[in-house]
Amino acid sequence: MKTLKNWSVARSDRHHVELTVEGKHSLCLYVLEPGLFRVVIKRQGNWSLDRTWSIAPEQDVPWEGRSRDSLAGFTLPGFTLQETDNTLTISTDVLRVIVHQPLALEWQYCDADGEWQLLTQDRPTSAYQINPHGDGVAHYQRRMADDRYYGLGEKTGDLQRNGKRYEMRNLDAMGYNAASTDPLYKHVPFTITRRDAVSFGLYYDNLSTSWFDLGNELDNYHQPYRRWQAESGDIDYYLFVGARVLDITRTFVRLTGKTLFGPKWSLGYSGSTMHYTDAPDAQNQLMNFIRLCEEHDIPCDSFQLSSGYTSINDKRYVFNWNYDKVPQPEVMSQAFHDAGLRLAANIKPCLLQDHPRYEEVAAQGLFIRDSEADVPERSVFWDDEGSHLDFTHPQAVAWWQENVTRQLLEKGIDATWNDNNEYEVWDGEARCHGFGQPVAIKHIRPVMPLLMMRASMEAQQRFAPEKRPYLISRSGCAGMQRYVQTWSGDNRTNWTSLRYNIRMGLGMSLSGLYNVGHDVGGFSGDKPDAELFVRWVQNGVMHPRFTIHSWNDDRTVNEPWMYPAVTPAIRAAIALRYRLMPYLYTLLWQAHNDDEPMLRPTFLDHEHDPQTFAECDEFMLGRDLLVASVVEPGQRERRLWLPDNHTGWYDFATQQWYSGGQWITLPAPLETQPMLVRAGAALPLSQRIRHVDAAADDRRTLQLYPLQGKGTCHGELFEDDGESWGYQQGHALWLRWEMRCEAAAIHLNLSRSGDYQPAWNTLQVTLPAGEQRPLFIDGVAVQPSAAAVTLAQIARS
Repeated sequence: MKTLKNWSVARSDRHHVELTVEGKHSLCLYVLEPGLFRVVIKRQGNWSLDRTWSIAPEQDVPWEGRSRDSLAGFTLPGFTLQETDNTLTISTDVLRVIVHQPLALEWQYCDADGEWQLLTQDRPTSAYQINPHGDGVAHYQRRMADDRYYGLGEKTGDLQRNGKRYEMRNLDAMGYNAASTDPLYKHVPFTITRRDAVSFGLYYDNLSTSWFDLGNELDNYHQPYRRWQAESGDIDYYLFVGARVLDITRTFVRLTGKTLFGPKWSLGYSGSTMHYTDAPDAQNQLMNFIRLCEEHDIPCDSFQLSSGYTSINDKRYVFNWNYDKVPQPEVMSQAFHDAGLRLAANIKPCLLQDHPRYEEVAAQGLFIRDSEADVPERSVFWDDEGSHLDFTHPQAVAWWQENVTRQLLEKGIDATWNDNNEYEVWDGEARCHGFGQPVAIKHIRPVMPLLMMRASMEAQQRFAPEKRPYLISRSGCAGMQRYVQTWSGDNRTNWTSLRYNIRMGLGMSLSGLYNVGHDVGGFSGDKPDAELFVRWVQNGVMHPRFTIHSWNDDRTVNEPWMYPAVTPAIRAAIALRYRLMPYLYTLLWQAHNDDEPMLRPTFLDHEHDPQTFAECDEFMLGRDLLVASVVEPGQRERRLWLPDNHTGWYDFATQQWYSGGQWITLPAPLETQPMLVRAGAALPLSQRIRHVDAAADDRRTLQLYPLQGKGTCHGELFEDDGESWGYQQGHALWLRWEMRCEAAAIHLNLSRSGDYQPAWNTLQVTLPAGEQRPLFIDGVAVQPSAAAVTLAQIARS
């Protein structure tokens, strides 16, 4: 590749400056927000791919993609411009970039004292490289000694990415090693760089296979550097600054689109296993799951049908019901609905070459086309070869949606599980329709799963327009949070996966994928022993997605009741999740409405505490719950660092208070997972329910965790019917609380908005055991043993 060196100013307007580089290439610097700039290099002044599907700052992108020239959705604040013989400076009052000659960008931010400080800068030697005659681009930045790197979406290993090399190439990584395997399923070329005083995000809007080197590589001829390199496409990156890591994550979500607000039942326990649908009597096996949940008193809200329901012999054929295994899909669906459970069905975007409908689809030209012949491209898929549907072809989208509707939704299936959608089409020049503008697959491979899930979502919305859709997808790219819940793919059953899946989930959350989870108990390999299974369930119930799923090598099934001796511990863990459902649902609302991560590394809210940046196995669920999962066999105590939050922490089980900023050791018998609650929090809790049901959920508790000293804290509870769009018209309940703690009393003030009336009418208010201060609710003294307030008594805000 050729290094770009010499530049001159070509033109500028109110929103950007364009440079001419090497007399023929264009470099555009856009000022999108005071703290958000964009850098674009167009080879020969032209785009390699003139559309994007990831950038959605205002609303969803058109099906055919958003023009890369579009500036819609940004405030475009304007800037000042200064030019010397060898530099060009573009400034807002927050961020500025200095373009040096030869080409290298230096970024500075304005600190709290109004002084400009170095943020980052390109490597002064060979910062930008392109292949002027074909594919390949690269960008090099200096690597500072105090940089901490996070992000990159779904990656194995430690949460901090320093010193590693990573690849973005979507793969079906069956049975991966959670500590080391790379690449995996998702394409999120986004990093967060954190320093003591500032953080910044860097997102490369390039959809081709790419690589990040964050300190693994050294070169004697250059200063320490970090590198991004892409197989094809353009250099098109967004750089944004913030005081905290949280600011960067939230900005990235606002850049790529809001989190889908799914139905409340999507937060319940979802059963799944390959074994049931692979069995010759699949329908009986599935119906028996309902009976076993009732027999063992396990709350459950849904079941995910693995692809065995589509089989002919040992292979899978999307939208093909095996009526020998499942003779009456509608009867089966109704039985699940009668029990309060929903069904999600596995669907795949590739038709095997002997699929009963392959020739029909091929004749319509709905597959990705071979690069050299006018035939469908064929790739290895599920022990055979097949052709992938081209979701950039409107007729392919229509075919897919018709079949989602006719073969699934009309048979009582409630949701789609979009799986095996990595699009491992390695003929990079294979041709896609491109909505009338043909494009090679190498430019848009991760877009295919994004459009697949969008097609499924729109089919569900048309079929049931009054209900919020729920979908799952394994693969995708930045922006997939607009459509689906996701998970960390086909993990392997061992203690390593339990430990490092925690870090993987946190990495996805920092990268804008908030609604995530893992295959609890492990998907492939040997079945988990009883101890590992209990610890995995205890951890899994504290993630937004909670699914026990398996394809064990010995054909056993991971089920809540698989080990009778520990079933009470499993039951207790799942019951705890349902008790926390009002808190979880409020977190999902805040993820959608406020762009707040649900899963949070401990440093996210405690950056002032350096110990929280050490790799650990703890995490936050929302701002208030600190989860300390047990991730080692035989461990019956749990040592952990309590972040210094200036208020302290309460043990969730014992309600004992601890000061922050210290190591503590808590008992961790097999039936218990240590958790702590932030002092100053108030947790909304439900009573025991069998499944999410707005009409039956008729009791609500607000458990207060008051400050030991003086101070005021705030929070909210969100409630609605759990599945409609009514909240958009105010048909929901926003219950906001303020807790003012004094030496001699605790004052709780409540207010409400919205017109939704939940099944519960009285809010019970409780204090930790041993709390002696009197409690006042809205100025009225109440007895702690019988503190309650009705919704009618709460003032409207």
